[in-house]
Amino acid sequence: MGIELALGERSLDEALPELEARLLERPGFYRGSAATAAFGASLPEASHLAELRRILEAGGITLSGVSGAPALEPVATAHGLAFALEAAPGQELARRRALRPKRETKLSDAARSLVADFAGARADIAKRRSRGEESVPRVDLRAASAKDRAKEPPALHPVEAPPGTLFHTGTLRGGQALHHVGNIVVVGDVNPGAELVATGSILVFGRLAGVAHAGAQGDAQARVYALQLSATQLRIATVIAADEGQREGAAQPEAAFVRDGRIAVAPYEKLEQLTATLGS
Repeated sequence: MGIELALGERSLDEALPELEARLLERPGFYRGSAATAAFGASLPEASHLAELRRILEAGGITLSGVSGAPALEPVATAHGLAFALEAAPGQELARRRALRPKRETKLSDAARSLVADFAGARADIAKRRSRGEESVPRVDLRAASAKDRAKEPPALHPVEAPPGTLFHTGTLRGGQALHHVGNIVVVGDVNPGAELVATGSILVFGRLAGVAHAGAQGDAQARVYALQLSATQLRIATVIAADEGQREGAAQPEAAFVRDGRIAVAPYEKLEQLTATLGS
């Protein structure tokens, strides 16, 4: 990779320290590169060339040549550098443009199809004009609005929004309660003395040791889920667990649901198979 340094527009006493700072920002990025310094009409002193070479070599860059006015050639030769006569600003811009690689624009299949579509559209417009028609058919907005007014508006009917879910993070301690129209999800433990009441289902990602009442408005399809189900009182709709306060929670996720007028508890992994067998 070659680097061209344009140093002819500023004082070298300012430009060289700035160049060194830039190279220190990305140490090693240009390592192994060769650089050419363009000084324009200015004539650098020998000390400037020595400083420039030091800065570049510190970044792993080799100063291979310089360009500028004819008076710079003996200085470059004395330092063992190649010299190139720098062209006038306009000529230099033309030279750089000529060195740019020529890129051939290639259209993708999709782009070519669009070109064909546009060509077809132009031909269609030309045919319309030859027949005295408008290039683009226009919609009569007044006639369209009259048709819309003639149509009967659709009948409106209220839509009942489904109940939402209350999401609670943290432990519920004795004396605390969550009441919600919808489902309740608790990420944490529900200690003895705490209470959960939901019109939908209850899901506890932790130990459920308090009171849980799901389907509080009579929904017997509601369920109670917990990673450890040991509620002191368990209710679903109007059904109350028969063994409240005596059951120790199993060391696996369980679900409680209504079956034959009683609350049944089953491991969560077998819940789907069990309810399908019982015809739930």
